[in-house]
Amino acid sequence: MRVLLVEDDEHVAAALSAVLARHGIHTAHARCGAEALERLLPGEGSAPFDVVLLDLGLPDQDGFEVCGRIRHRADIPVIMVTARADVRSRIHGLNLGADDYVVKPYDTGELLARIHAVSRRTAGGESAAGTGGGGGEPDTPAGLRFGPVLIEPAGRRVTVDGEVVALTRKEFDLLALLAQRPGVVYRREQIISEVWRTSWEGTGRTLEVHVASLRSKLRLPALIETVRGVGYRLSAPAG
Repeated sequence: MRVLLVEDDEHVAAALSAVLARHGIHTAHARCGAEALERLLPGEGSAPFDVVLLDLGLPDQDGFEVCGRIRHRADIPVIMVTARADVRSRIHGLNLGADDYVVKPYDTGELLARIHAVSRRTAGGESAAGTGGGGGEPDTPAGLRFGPVLIEPAGRRVTVDGEVVALTRKEFDLLALLAQRPGVVYRREQIISEVWRTSWEGTGRTLEVHVASLRSKLRLPALIETVRGVGYRLSAPAG
C-alpha cells in the first residue's frame, strides 16, 4: 500500500512514516498543498497512491481547499488528520469529500485501522454496488422512494424533489443501508460494521457526524431518526 502524507511538520511526518513502514505501508511525504496536488496529477513524475493522509494546517493553503482540489482530480480516499476537533470542521471536511476524519492526538492503531478500512471500501465499492454487498443497496432497478427522496442504488445517486444531492461514498452507503429496512432500528455497532467494515470504537463519533451531514444535505432531518442508546432508523414513507 502507498500513502501520501501531507504534513508540514517534519518530526510528525518522520515518526508517522516510520510507524507505517513497520506495517508494510510505503509513505511519500508532501510538505504543502501544492506539492501534494503535483504528486497526484496524472503524468510523468506522478505516482499512484491508495490513501491520502491530509493535515489541515498547511503553510501554503488550507487543507480543506486541498481536499476539494483532490476530489476534483481523483477518487482516491482522503483521511483528514488534524487537531481541529469541532463538529463543524468535521462536517465541512466530509462534505468536501473526505472519507474519514481523525483528530490529533490519535492512537496509531486506530489510524492504521482507518487506513485499511477506507482502502478496502474503495477496492470493493464498485463490485458492491447493485449487489447488496458492502454498502447494503437493495437490488431494485427503479430505486427506492421515501417521500421526496429517491435512492437509486445502481447509479449510487440520490435526488430530493428531482434535484441530485452530492453524497460522499460513506454517506450513500449509510443511507442505502438504512433504506433496506425502513422503520427498523439499526444498532450503531451494526452500522459501523457494515458501512465502515470495522468494530473500532472510535468510529462511533464519525457515524454521528455522517448522520448529521446526511440530514443537512437531504434537508429532511426527520427522515433519519435517532433511537437513543440504540442506533438509527429510516422513517417509513407515508402510505
